[in-house]
Amino acid sequence: MKQAPFEAAHGAEWQAFERFLDAPGGAAPPFAPVEMPRRYRRLCHHLALATDRQYGPELIDRLNLLALRGHRALYANRRRQSLRMVDFLLVAFPSLVRAEWRVVTVAALLFYGPIAALIAALQVYPEFVHYLLHPSQIAGFHDMYDPANPRLGMREADTNLAMFGFYIWNNVRIGFQTFAGGLFAGLGTAWYLAGNGLMIGAVAGYLTQIGYGDTFWSFVSGHSALELTAIVISGAAGLRLGLAVIAPGNRSRKAALVAAARPAVRLMYGAALMFALAAFVEAFWSPLTAVPYAVKIGAGMAAWGVLLGYLALSGRAGAAR
Repeated sequence: MKQAPFEAAHGAEWQAFERFLDAPGGAAPPFAPVEMPRRYRRLCHHLALATDRQYGPELIDRLNLLALRGHRALYANRRRQSLRMVDFLLVAFPSLVRAEWRVVTVAALLFYGPIAALIAALQVYPEFVHYLLHPSQIAGFHDMYDPANPRLGMREADTNLAMFGFYIWNNVRIGFQTFAGGLFAGLGTAWYLAGNGLMIGAVAGYLTQIGYGDTFWSFVSGHSALELTAIVISGAAGLRLGLAVIAPGNRSRKAALVAAARPAVRLMYGAALMFALAAFVEAFWSPLTAVPYAVKIGAGMAAWGVLLGYLALSGRAGAAR
């Protein structure tokens, strides 16, 4: 193709690309920003064709300049997105958890209360576990946390990668149920928080009572900070929705839900990341039996300290600016 037909075929596209780059912040761009990567790739392709076909230097210089400007605009935007993500993790998320301390506290009581109560009760009344767990479940926990098991918390056929996928799915399920339960006036959230607390407390209390405490606590210590805190934060997000349903104030329930969903969804963003990290630790660190008990417990305590310090302190300077 000669240069004139080439310019006629693609000139409008180049002009639109140039107008997009020149458009002021408040002006409507000639195409949606989501199209920018695809149009940038097409422009680079046109530049390569023009260079290969030895078109005029003015056209090549024009396309080259547009490509350079497009590259700066595209990757500057990606850097801004990365910076926004870092800002969310280091400032916005922990600040939001602190700002929502009331619902976080209620969620923590609903979740940790049954855990503590069951662990204590089963040390005195171990047979009570049969009211909460099916015999097949109890037998499965015996196998997974038997001190003779070379991979704690796992069965013989399990692999680390398969368990990572299972833990991701399980954590997403728990988080979604706890969050979405808030739409039922917060009752669903309270149910899932207390129910998961009862289950965890029953397993922890029973295994501790029968003498499997070292294997059980060495397994859960590494990922417990991330996973349990993520459940509480999911519960806080669900309770925030529930409050909008039962006490919308001067707004309609729809408007109150929309307003409550903004902080609730942001809480869930952070909880989702914590669930994913917890699943990774649970699959690849927690089952290790070669690591001494004291090291795993120490690592778990350190994880709790770092996480609580992060939620309590991170972002305070950023919030004050």
